[in-house]
Amino acid sequence: MTTIAYSPVNIQTSTQSVPSIPDWFGEVTLIVSHLHHQGVLATISEQVRFARRRFGRYEVIDFLAVLFGYAISGERTLEAFYERLQPWASAFMALFGRDRLPARATLSRFLAVLDQSAVESLRTLFLKDLLAGPLEKEEQPGGMFDRQGNHYLVFDVDGTREAARQRALPKTEDRPAPQRRLRPLCAPGYTGRKRGEIVRTRTTILQAQTHQFLGTFGNAGNGEYRAELRRAVTAIQSYRETHQHSEERVLLRLDGQYGTGAVLADLAGLPFVMRGKDYQMLKRAEVQARLKLPPDQHLTHPESGVVRALYDCPDLPLGPEGTRCRLVVATHPAGTAKSRIGVTRAGAVYELFLTKLPQSAFTASDVVALYLHRGAFENALADEDQEQDPDRWVSHTASGQEVWQIISQWIWNLRLELGHQLHPDPLRTTEFAPALPPASNKSLSPSPPQGYGPAEVALPWKAGRFSGQDFPLQPDGTLRCPAGQALVAQERRREADGSLRVVYAASIRSCRPCALREQCQWNGSATKKPRQVSVLLHPVVVGSQPILWKDWSRRRHRRACMQLLRHQRVEVRIEQGLSSAPTLPPAPLSRAQRAHYRLTFQERLVRNARVSTSGQVTIRLCGVPADFATSLGLAIA
Repeated sequence: MTTIAYSPVNIQTSTQSVPSIPDWFGEVTLIVSHLHHQGVLATISEQVRFARRRFGRYEVIDFLAVLFGYAISGERTLEAFYERLQPWASAFMALFGRDRLPARATLSRFLAVLDQSAVESLRTLFLKDLLAGPLEKEEQPGGMFDRQGNHYLVFDVDGTREAARQRALPKTEDRPAPQRRLRPLCAPGYTGRKRGEIVRTRTTILQAQTHQFLGTFGNAGNGEYRAELRRAVTAIQSYRETHQHSEERVLLRLDGQYGTGAVLADLAGLPFVMRGKDYQMLKRAEVQARLKLPPDQHLTHPESGVVRALYDCPDLPLGPEGTRCRLVVATHPAGTAKSRIGVTRAGAVYELFLTKLPQSAFTASDVVALYLHRGAFENALADEDQEQDPDRWVSHTASGQEVWQIISQWIWNLRLELGHQLHPDPLRTTEFAPALPPASNKSLSPSPPQGYGPAEVALPWKAGRFSGQDFPLQPDGTLRCPAGQALVAQERRREADGSLRVVYAASIRSCRPCALREQCQWNGSATKKPRQVSVLLHPVVVGSQPILWKDWSRRRHRRACMQLLRHQRVEVRIEQGLSSAPTLPPAPLSRAQRAHYRLTFQERLVRNARVSTSGQVTIRLCGVPADFATSLGLAIA
């Protein structure tokens, strides 16, 4: 030992190597203890099975143990993770009841040959573990409550992309063809603002109130978004059935990638709200006719200040099957720069929003606000990228990459679950939209707070005479009379009940020579005024309650678990195993032992199991609350 003494500090150095324990080792100990306590690790060992033909001592649980630790550690690369873990490899594997730590090359070969059946078995156990320990309790249900008091569970479905930039390699006859390592994993696709030539897409599902992930489904290139959406709906249905929630009270929020009528058949009848991307719907006569009437509501964005005029078109048939859907068209004046979202026509930007939510519980502004609120999902994905980065390349095969992303989401959910045990906070309630004021004809607002219902005209007033129903509304905003002449809007006035009356009138020059004048006007040819038709827009009857959003904090519970032991002392003591047993020469191998795939799964699992003669591993964690340690089945010193 060398000592450098100067006042007031003495600095000493030593040639003895004493590696420091990684700051994430305590969190690994807590999470693995929780998995042991819940029987999850034993279930994985029994149900996630994959037989490699190459002889070896490792099983699926050995490699998953490495991925669990890698996801918890937050290390940027597997190489860095192995370097930090190497001095404590024996204690780390003992947490999982295993003996030796697989090498990085062995892990890479395992992920390269892993088949899809093992991936799906792991995905099934991931969802079962989520459903077995729900964060929600009966006395405090999280979710959204509409204006009629109905309770909704909200789920966000969206895709993320990871781009891989590839160098340009020379291709000449004297050189072999280049072999791209990511070719089985990625494909050309949309890269947006990211620099890259090939991409991989994954679809993720998030429960909006608990911030728990329900699944991840990846594919090369732009992915198979409709097939992945159907699998996402299946996972959501499992969540709904476990919580005994009705299908009519489950809301899916989707982005513009899914915004066509053809996708509606993949949603299994569940309510949804999403941005539309089929702007050909604007050319439909019923939509153009609605756009010529006054807007239902005006919505001001709180940050950008953009004021959107909203036009509600209910019961619109969309898609090849003619599924009835509600279309909300939002318009605002175009700026100097081209709008990134929507389509610009005649100086106005048009945006489309599709939903199946009823008008009696959600106004048009509620629908648009619900969609824009899905930006919180982007924040959750950003946190996921910072803490775990599940889109990093862990394997050069699709199955290996899928396993890594499932494990990453599993750790996310486990941190939330343990964080709620550390801080059992009550739900927080947010007034998502205020209660609607009663309708009043004295209001100076250009539109009622609840929007308008379908346009109504007068019923027949005399047999054999034309009524308002014989004057259909045209896409150009006029009415068309039976003789083919146009009636133009002349007046708009408020009625005593809050309705808006729009009065249309024809030209007297068109009515005087008309052969149908006797059937059209009350006094026939003796009338000196042209024909007028009034269209009445009644306010929609909507529940008066405010929309409430009940959820938990997105970060508090998860980061409480992450930071609990990051700055606490962790002591690891490994006792030497029994050495009294005589060393025996290795016995000859049988054909079954030599041929790895001929062994039973139980025989394969035992080979790397930690035996009783191995040294006892003692891990002492400081700063763990007593109640929390008891819930995990840990001893209190």
